[in-house]
This record gives sequence, C-alpha cells and structure tokens, in this order.
Amino acid sequence: MPEGNEIHRFAQTHAALFAGRKVHVDSPNGRFADANALDGKKLLGVDAVGKHLGYNFGRDLIMHVHLGIYGDFRQGKMPLPEVTGAVRLRMYTRTDWLELRGGTDTSIFSGAKWGSLLKRLGPDPLRPGADPAPGFEKIQKRNTQIGALLMDQSVFAGIGNIYRAELLFRARISPWRPGKETSLAELKGIWKDAKKLLSEGVKNTRYVTTIPKDRPHRSARLVLEEELHYVYRRHGKPCFICGTKIGRKEMAGRTVYWCPKCQKD
Repeated sequence: MPEGNEIHRFAQTHAALFAGRKVHVDSPNGRFADANALDGKKLLGVDAVGKHLGYNFGRDLIMHVHLGIYGDFRQGKMPLPEVTGAVRLRMYTRTDWLELRGGTDTSIFSGAKWGSLLKRLGPDPLRPGADPAPGFEKIQKRNTQIGALLMDQSVFAGIGNIYRAELLFRARISPWRPGKETSLAELKGIWKDAKKLLSEGVKNTRYVTTIPKDRPHRSARLVLEEELHYVYRRHGKPCFICGTKIGRKEMAGRTVYWCPKCQKD
C-alpha cells in the first residue's frame, strides 16, 4: 500500500501536469460513475493528506482517490494509449494523460465531506505546519501497542507498514510497547524522524531508511536492495547493528518487523 510519501508525490506530479487547465475525465471500465461531472472542467489543484488525494474542481466537486493496497497511477504524453486492463479513471489534456487502475475509492466529495475526512485524520508529517500534539496525546492515553497506534490514521496520517517498522527501529522502541509507556520526548523524536524520512521519500522513489555507517558496505551508494531497510521484510536475517535475527509477527492484521535486542520493551 502506498504510504504518505508516494501520495504527496502523486499530488505534486498531477498538479504540475493538470492544475489550472481544463481536463477530460472518463472511466473506461465504468467504475467511476461520476466521471462525466468532471469532464471539461478546470482542475484547480491537488491536495494530499495522509493516504488520501483530493482533486479540486470547485467547492463541491472534489474527486477523492484512495489507492488502498492495489491502486496505482500511470501517466504519459499524448496520444492516449489503447485501454488495457481495468482502467477506472483517465484524466487528459492535449499534451498529457494519466490512468488509475484499482483503488479503494474514486468518488466525488462535497467540500463538507472532504472537511469531515480531514477532521478524522491525524496530523500528516508532510503537511506544513501540522501540529503533532493531538497524536501524542492519543498515544499517551492508550494501552494499545505503539506499533499498532502508528498505523492508525487518526493518530498520524500517512505512516504505513514500512515507515512504522523503520521509525520504531531508528528510535530503538519495541512495537509491542504500550503507547502510554512511550515518553513525550520519544514521540517527538519519532515525529521529527517521520518528517525527515517521508520528505526524503517524496523525492526518492525508493523507501531508504538506513544510513551509510550502518550498512554492511558502509557506502553512501546503496550496494544491495537489502540495505534499504533496517528491519522491514528482513525477518530471519541479522540486524545490521547487533546481529540478532530480525523478528516478524502479526499485529492488528498487518505484519510487524523488529529487532528483539535493539528494540526492547
């Protein structure tokens, strides 16, 4: 599932291509029934919050896109390619096009509905001026494991399975620790690190969370794909820091990865 960095990258790219221009919108497979309501209208801007995209065509014409696990975009220069597969959405001008396949939701939101969505979401590390205090407060009141709370989009918006695992490792905090046992200083550190890693992730198409001195080859250039992450999908392999085998277990319906030695409860 795309995490916040990819969603913000899509927003930037799509705004650069289409914002301020009248666009054609259609739905080749018919799964976006309201496509005609947007066809020929000017796209005013594209907003990203957590894992949600909002394409603003006017006060009560906001196209909401949530990619979920399987949704993905493809784009290119005109002419339009032949439709292949289940294309839910196309947006295009005389010069550029994009396609959306899959996704959890593609629908039109009113301004009120978009506002209601934003109120349900926690602070997004990639949003300028986002205040993390409400997220800190929620975590410190709950006995739920910190690993589950970081995946809760009402706590922080945009953090997914990769960043959850890597942020906790970098903070040396066990994903199994109850939220209320996590100090404010630790939470501030996670937030600061999330802003850094996700911002880098907007620019880099890969999720890179390791630093050169910790990699087996200790190179500024990544030698192996395995060196991208400290723990994510490295179960059974030795921790780069202590050599302990990385653990893997289910937590709240998702797989969590951690180092049992570096990340003690």
